[in-house]
Amino acid sequence: MKGYFAYIRVSTAKQGELGSSLSEQRSSIETYAVRNGLVIAEWFEERETAAKQGRTQFTRMMKRLARREAPGVIIHKIDRSARNLRDWSFLADLMDQGVDVRFAHESLDLGSRGGRLAADIQAVIASDFIRNLRQEVRKGIDGALKRGLYPLPAPIGYRDCGKGKPKEIDPVMGPLVRKAFELYATGRFTVRDLCDEMARRGLRNRQGGPVSANGIWEMLRRPFYIGLIHIKRTGQTFAGAHSPLVTKAVFDRCQAILSGRAYALTTRHAFLYSRLIKCGQCDRALIGERQKGHVYYRCHSDSCRGTSLREADISEDLHQLLQHLQLDPAELRDLRDLTENAHARAEEEKRVAQQAAKLGLARCDELLSRLTDAFLDGAIERDLFDAKKAQLLSERRGYLDAIETPPEESPEITKLKKLELGKVALQKLQSSNHAEIRNAVVLIMSNLVADHKSLAFALYYPFDELILKRAVTNGTPYRAEPRNGGTLFTRRESHSQTPTLGASCNIRAQRL
Repeated sequence: MKGYFAYIRVSTAKQGELGSSLSEQRSSIETYAVRNGLVIAEWFEERETAAKQGRTQFTRMMKRLARREAPGVIIHKIDRSARNLRDWSFLADLMDQGVDVRFAHESLDLGSRGGRLAADIQAVIASDFIRNLRQEVRKGIDGALKRGLYPLPAPIGYRDCGKGKPKEIDPVMGPLVRKAFELYATGRFTVRDLCDEMARRGLRNRQGGPVSANGIWEMLRRPFYIGLIHIKRTGQTFAGAHSPLVTKAVFDRCQAILSGRAYALTTRHAFLYSRLIKCGQCDRALIGERQKGHVYYRCHSDSCRGTSLREADISEDLHQLLQHLQLDPAELRDLRDLTENAHARAEEEKRVAQQAAKLGLARCDELLSRLTDAFLDGAIERDLFDAKKAQLLSERRGYLDAIETPPEESPEITKLKKLELGKVALQKLQSSNHAEIRNAVVLIMSNLVADHKSLAFALYYPFDELILKRAVTNGTPYRAEPRNGGTLFTRRESHSQTPTLGASCNIRAQRL
């Protein structure tokens, strides 16, 4: 005689591992089989809810029963198999075909009309129970979302702190996620490049492995990192109670790159001055190329043939220029006065900006309240309500960033501080690290323009004033130390004959 199948199930993996439900079901079925003289040929064990159809083990067992591989099946209770009516319908069809279905914990004669009716009623009750349970769970989830709590496991960069508590920033992975956003916002990384870079820096997923490119893409898309909770299934957005990892400005920049409104800047050859030098005739960037062991920067426009600079000559010109940006003690004292004035202006600008942000935040709160009232009154549809709410919450997050996050130091103060150090830019230029050298150039120069074999330097304030002071003190043109025939730095006159603070000043390096 063929043995019976036995089916046991728990609703969650946690229940199966930590509880005794599976072992109790197995023991009850074994006792029932011995008492009724039945032999169990195979066990089918499931660790997932019966509220959803498509249970792997249950479906496999039903197919084998339909092929009559066993005379019947023993199940612990009706609700272990029939917490949705479709599965109970499959079981009922098997009963009608002569398959012996038994329940170890139910004293039901399924061969009689009364027994089948009692089983049908219990199946309906079990289905109603799971339906009500689903509604209660949804109510709990909706309540948590309205309080700003994310009911699902924390994404990368955050950690769970227990039921009813907001997610906290992971002290290890959180800064790495923030760095990933900042790197991608520069436009110098593709998603694949960022994936490799963050794997090198130590960013890991929940399983401890490197985050995939698709995982990086999903991470960059999630508004959770700016303090918002978006539910894809319903399209709803809620203000989160957790602390944001990145500012809205950085997040918006990443979205612009991902959606194609801004493009990642990728280069096949990482030449030192790529994209830093423009042609004075056509305003296009000079293209770096290697010829006979040297790197040259040339304009490839048909109208600008002959515009060509060698990388070694550019580096030496920059080095000599930066030597003239070193400060003596008297200049350092004057610079400190300028820095103090810049600090005072920055503080006033900060106060005005924060006041404007507070007014904007109050306006967003008022609009959100009016939007909710309009939705409750039935004046607007759900889709429009969700879209407007998400837009206002995103705008509100931007104002909160302006209030909560200290503003970055103004570029003017940053340049003054770096100039006060005196040799920072020069040290960077002497570095062998390309990134440091480019940083030094970007720090002091607003523009580098090539004119055939010459290079004009347009300097930022206060570097332009310092070079102008050197030229006035020493006389113009100023002749630097010759190099293989000489290098001449001359200042191109600004629009005003009497230079003022912040006036434009260009220095030209010419081959003699």
